[in-house]
Amino acid sequence: MLDRVRSRLLVVDVQERLLPAFAEPGPMLRGCATLIEGAGLLGVPVTISEQYPQGLGPTVAALAAPGAARFAKTSFSCMGDPALAVNLAEDQILLCGIEAHVCVLQTALALREAGRDVFVAEDAVDSRFASDKAAALRRMAAAGVIIVTFEMALFEWTGAAGTGPFRAISALVKAR
Repeated sequence: MLDRVRSRLLVVDVQERLLPAFAEPGPMLRGCATLIEGAGLLGVPVTISEQYPQGLGPTVAALAAPGAARFAKTSFSCMGDPALAVNLAEDQILLCGIEAHVCVLQTALALREAGRDVFVAEDAVDSRFASDKAAALRRMAAAGVIIVTFEMALFEWTGAAGTGPFRAISALVKAR
């Protein structure tokens, strides 16, 4: 299970010029935004990667995460950028973003190879084609990546009912 003390949220490449290629980016954006807000409420650090932002633009404004570490990269895997890889030192990394079958997949596999516990929120990742997303999720699961939903992740980070964090996360999930 996810433990907020040992976790980091990694938002992969949700950039302005990439979104028009997606038929329905809304669910993925909602999942990412909810994870970012929940991570903020629970003190889970957030990292944002941007694939060649000079050409693809910045992360979409809806996912602005104050205090998040931001990294530009050119490699598909976030682990291919030395500064970004150093930032991903936690035992558990929860991934969300795009595209599931390229940057999310390659990052997840590289993190597993580096010995991390890797989680992917299936309702907070997307690909331009549903078949690519489905294949990526199957491949990641076969490699030992744990597939979750954003709500599963938030409540695992919360740990117990009847607490301040539970009330905050419960209200956040209900609002979505």
